[in-house]
Amino acid sequence: MSEIVRDGDTTVVRPGIDIVASMAEDFKRELFSAINDNPGDLVIDLAGVEMVDSVGIGVIIATHNTLEQAGRTLKVINVSKDVFGLFSTMRLNRRFTIESNA
Repeated sequence: MSEIVRDGDTTVVRPGIDIVASMAEDFKRELFSAINDNPGDLVIDLAGVEMVDSVGIGVIIATHNTLEQAGRTLKVINVSKDVFGLFSTMRLNRRFTIESNA
């Protein structure tokens, strides 16, 4: 279960565990619930997350697409060096803001 915190118009979601296929569906539900509950922007805080697999990346991209359609933004923060490299290789940093924890 992710920690979800509202900070003004921004919602911060902290999964605290690796974003992999086995937890992706629950994580997706949490993200979309956060999107529906707050009209502001969304921040995914990846502190404590060491791995994001292809299913997890798909969830994050779907979240970005949903927010973008509504004129809202996604920011992913505290990204580990390895995950940051993966996101950069996939050029996701061109679609939404990604901030490394390094």
